[in-house]
Amino acid sequence: MHSTLVPGQPVPALTVPLAGGGEFILNADAPENFTIVIFYRGLHCPICKGQLTDFRAKLHDFSALGIDVVALSMNTQDLAEQTTRDWDISGLKLGYGLTKDQARAWGLFLSSAIKDAEPDVFSEPGMAIVRPDGTLYHWSVQTAPFGRAKAAELAGVLKFVIENDYPVRGTLAA
Repeated sequence: MHSTLVPGQPVPALTVPLAGGGEFILNADAPENFTIVIFYRGLHCPICKGQLTDFRAKLHDFSALGIDVVALSMNTQDLAEQTTRDWDISGLKLGYGLTKDQARAWGLFLSSAIKDAEPDVFSEPGMAIVRPDGTLYHWSVQTAPFGRAKAAELAGVLKFVIENDYPVRGTLAA
């Protein structure tokens, strides 16, 4: 069963260790406008590599908008450290050790390995845009690795959102 995050409502608490040391605690040091939390599949996923290098290239644009970006996976510390070495993502906060319970609390879909290079269990992609008060602005969850947001497009949309005080959408009950 998957939980459904509700726009405008608080998101689950989230704390994970970061590659290179320290930890990420959602909204502990909230940015001015949003935190983008990218849930990625892990080192084994070439589409994830493309997404994270795309977002790393636009970190300055997001920072200028008062937006923090973090990428999280169920990978181990060793795999997360290898990810930072093998992918061109320096400067991007990379969290690891997301648990099954955390993934389920966020409504992420879980998959089991179909190739030797994959972890036994990993989460499929998702992206949360969270306000500094810990409420959900936008949520996208996927059952497969494709169909990801592009960093430049998202930065442009969020610039519009910030400049026009565009409200959270999708709040009406079904």
